[in-house]
Amino acid sequence: MVTATRIAYNNISLEVDEEGIALITIRRAAKLNALNTETLEDLRKAMYEVYENAEIKSVIITGEGTKAFAAGADISELAELDEVSAKKYSQNGQDVYAMVENCRKPVIGAINGYALGGGCELALACHMRVAVENAKFGLPEVKLGTLPGFGGTQRLTQSIGKAKTLELIMTGDMLSAQEAKELGLINYVVTSHEEMMSKSREMLLKIASSGPVAIAMVINSVNTVYSTFERGYQKEAQFFGASAKTHDFHEGMRAFLEKRKPAFQGK
Repeated sequence: MVTATRIAYNNISLEVDEEGIALITIRRAAKLNALNTETLEDLRKAMYEVYENAEIKSVIITGEGTKAFAAGADISELAELDEVSAKKYSQNGQDVYAMVENCRKPVIGAINGYALGGGCELALACHMRVAVENAKFGLPEVKLGTLPGFGGTQRLTQSIGKAKTLELIMTGDMLSAQEAKELGLINYVVTSHEEMMSKSREMLLKIASSGPVAIAMVINSVNTVYSTFERGYQKEAQFFGASAKTHDFHEGMRAFLEKRKPAFQGK
């Protein structure tokens, strides 16, 4: 029998229950669980633990509180990026999220509120998603003068197709949980946090009744369908970096931090 354990990082906790289900919780509720560099590094460490700990059979990723799964990146951190550091920032986020997507153990995103920007991209990296009915999904980066940089342009296209992806990213509009389900973005919509966790555990325990080697092969095989997107991730990081040398990038970030409407100039 697995012994229940808990590991605390700076902004994330990892708890493993007696059935081998690891609960990874982003703990920055005061910042709506925004994903700064320190939090991404914590997530990387937590995923290393998932990869290396044989007692861990499956994973649930969620956010602290009831408002946000993760409400994007930390804008105060983004505002300081230049072209070179922005590209590295994008590649780092892509690398961490690839650890989630390529994990041999099933990973469910339990979406307890806003999943915007980098938070939506993290949800997309999970193998499956369960959301409370008041959850919201979106990639609003264009409103800041940039584009999704943690794989969103690729994974959203994989999930819902080209036309709807272009609409959502270019308008920056948000989807309700029900709309996301109708598009095939999430598996289940539930009415409460308790039901979200219960449904996630139910799914993972059902999967655990099958052979773990076969499950790992299924994950790898399904991911291989999208392996031709590799150059797309590189292009996304390149463009994310290039956007950071534009006037509009810095104007968008300043406007957000100053709580005003941005004055984009197209340069």
